[in-house]
Amino acid sequence: MLTGKIMSPENKEKYRKAIRIALVVFIAVIVANIVSGNLGHSDSFNNNTQENIITVTGHGEVQAVPDIANVSFTIRQEAKTVKAAQEAVTQIEKKALDLLKVNNIAEKDYKTENVSFNPKYDYQYSADGACGSLTCPPRPGKQIISGYEAYESINVKVRNTDSVGTVISGLGAIGVTELSGPNFTVDKQDDLKATARKMAINDAKGKAKELAKELGVHLGGITSYSDNGNYPTPMYANDMMAKSAGALSSATPAVLPLGENLISSDVTITYKIR
Repeated sequence: MLTGKIMSPENKEKYRKAIRIALVVFIAVIVANIVSGNLGHSDSFNNNTQENIITVTGHGEVQAVPDIANVSFTIRQEAKTVKAAQEAVTQIEKKALDLLKVNNIAEKDYKTENVSFNPKYDYQYSADGACGSLTCPPRPGKQIISGYEAYESINVKVRNTDSVGTVISGLGAIGVTELSGPNFTVDKQDDLKATARKMAINDAKGKAKELAKELGVHLGGITSYSDNGNYPTPMYANDMMAKSAGALSSATPAVLPLGENLISSDVTITYKIR
């Protein structure tokens, strides 16, 4: 008759520890295999599926003679009251608008940008605190309103560029305080921008065909396209921007050089290749 051997409590505890250790090792091996991709994944998942592409850039630009001049001017007047200052501004404004009409500038081509007034201050010292020493404390006093400054800014679009010099000289002669311009530009820039963009796209297409030929591949469809925008470059005449109108009234030539405006476009196109 066979009898089973009874394990001592110490041996039972050693047995349980061995089982726990073996289980931990087994789980660790499974996790390591999953992370490394050696368990449950076929080789096809590791294949490189990235598409073959080429990327090219294109540039296009158009030059055009400006047909518009933008001019801005400001009228500033000071008086003891707001009303008197505003009336002084209005008188000069009327002369300016009459000048624009004489030069055949339509009402739709000029507008008021800003109208405002500000108080002018003087510091009035108090009679108290007179002192004959060099170390006297500051004399007491207060700021009081001595008058007001009113001003108005107007923007003008001159379509006849030959009359820009005459307009600027006239504005300076009637008491306009500040004048900015002329900024020569092209009225219908959207058409020129579209032309420059089309030239840039054609330039990129030509580069792509030539590159594909050199590489011995064929172009597929376009995968991406980006347009870096159109960049009109305005031309300025004789460094006249933001000068005082008084200085311009006698120094401005009747006809100003226009130069040319440059409008450019840059595109980036990515093609599949096969």
